[in-house]
Amino acid sequence: MKDKRSPECATCAVKDRACRVKDGKGPDSCPTIHYREAIEEALREYEKPEIHEFARMASIQESECYSSRHVRPYVFHPVKPRVQEVCEFAQKMGYHKLGVAFCGGLHTEAKACSKILEAQGFEVVSVICKAGATPKERIGIREEEKVRIGQFETMCSPITQATILNREKTDFNIAVGLCVGHDSLFFRYSEAPCTVLVAKDRVLAHNPAAALYTSGTYYARMLRKGF
Repeated sequence: MKDKRSPECATCAVKDRACRVKDGKGPDSCPTIHYREAIEEALREYEKPEIHEFARMASIQESECYSSRHVRPYVFHPVKPRVQEVCEFAQKMGYHKLGVAFCGGLHTEAKACSKILEAQGFEVVSVICKAGATPKERIGIREEEKVRIGQFETMCSPITQATILNREKTDFNIAVGLCVGHDSLFFRYSEAPCTVLVAKDRVLAHNPAAALYTSGTYYARMLRKGF
């Protein structure tokens, strides 16, 4: 096999990319060109009926988020916020019982999300990250490692959230503002498929992309190791 670098799609500068254009080109790091065996292995997963339908509906949902697709020349015209997408996708999949796993710091957002889901006809089960009231000492947190030093503090327990939603037999779970790492554990232990409605960013009003957009200006310090 020809020598290749690990995929670096984020830095690809090719105009007619192999991943988007028939007979397109790619650099030595292009996975579309150099990872054909892995791609075929992945594509076989879509042959499973439940995966096939999930992927098909997700693709349909993607296209329906744009209006006037029949107009030429076509110009992107997005029309649906993510919470509407979540509702529509769940309806397409025939889901009835939805789980909301949320951070205590986003209680207001979780309440609004639940009201919207219920208004669209879903049964909603919501579980806060602090469910269980387990002291942080349970996972070896020292006093100086707490948010509120010197006070009793309960740990965030995404595994508890996932376990409760598993017991409730939810069809689809929605993460609302779970912390970095906590979200990872929730996804790992959830038996139902998951999506993210809100990605927590304490500084940027839960819009983490803002730091990316300004990494050449106001957040240029992010490009220096150690911040």
